[in-house]
Amino acid sequence: MAENLAERLEQLEQAVRRAAEAIARLKDERDALRAKVTGLEAGQGELHRLRQERKEMLAQVDGMLKELDRLDL
Repeated sequence: MAENLAERLEQLEQAVRRAAEAIARLKDERDALRAKVTGLEAGQGELHRLRQERKEMLAQVDGMLKELDRLDL
């Protein structure tokens, strides 16, 4: 019986080690995903800024073209 108990204890210790290793891997993966999300969020902000800048430039060009049409050159 003591032998079975020792074996069972060893199995449980191994299971705990495997679980701890899995938790560590998952934490690393979570941290990597968080970093990726942060980078993507920053990219989204930059994309929004560039789209807004493009919209403003198109409005300026449109205004210039309308003025040139009025000059009737």
